[in-house]
Amino acid sequence: MVELRNGKKVLVTPVTAEDLADIKIGDIVYLDGDLMACRDVAHRRVVEEGRPLPYDVRDKAIFHAGPIVRPIPGQEDAYEMVSVGPTTSMRMEKFEYEFVRETGVRVLVGKGGMGPNTERACREFGAVHCVFPAGCAVVAATEVERIAEHHWDELGMPETLWCCKVKEFGPLIVSIDASGANLFEQNKVAFNERKDAAAAEICKHVRFIK
Repeated sequence: MVELRNGKKVLVTPVTAEDLADIKIGDIVYLDGDLMACRDVAHRRVVEEGRPLPYDVRDKAIFHAGPIVRPIPGQEDAYEMVSVGPTTSMRMEKFEYEFVRETGVRVLVGKGGMGPNTERACREFGAVHCVFPAGCAVVAATEVERIAEHHWDELGMPETLWCCKVKEFGPLIVSIDASGANLFEQNKVAFNERKDAAAAEICKHVRFIK
């Protein structure tokens, strides 16, 4: 579901392909509902080992992140989020097509751009990739209402599947939309077209440097 809330476009899980049809690259969105921290080892387990995720992320969201969590005093098996900054999404690129196909995840969140595998996954399965601003890990943690479940703890804190409930998690910049358009790749083309002219202009002002 998509809600317009105080000028914000909020994706509320479960999210469908129809919900994402009008979301385009460069849009700013926020997320309510289910967001699971999920990075390298979890992707390998699903894609290379054929292991199902112990938490259903179909029509939900994952976060390429390695959080810092701490136990909540006086509560058994309860944790709170201290810091949850995005990790580089491109590390998951080689797995992402198969991962989206197998899990049905709808929203991918991380840092930096992704490539053809993720473009294909978004286009074929109706998903999006979004960028969470780097350097805002503590702010992101404040948008986690609670950690509902955790799985694969044997992998250590950064790789554990921390299954979170979030409220207006963002801002998230859509970098690949459900049509497969890729903001980072389009920007590369535009920037390269302007690069030579910009370099020539700069050189005119620094010719005195030997």
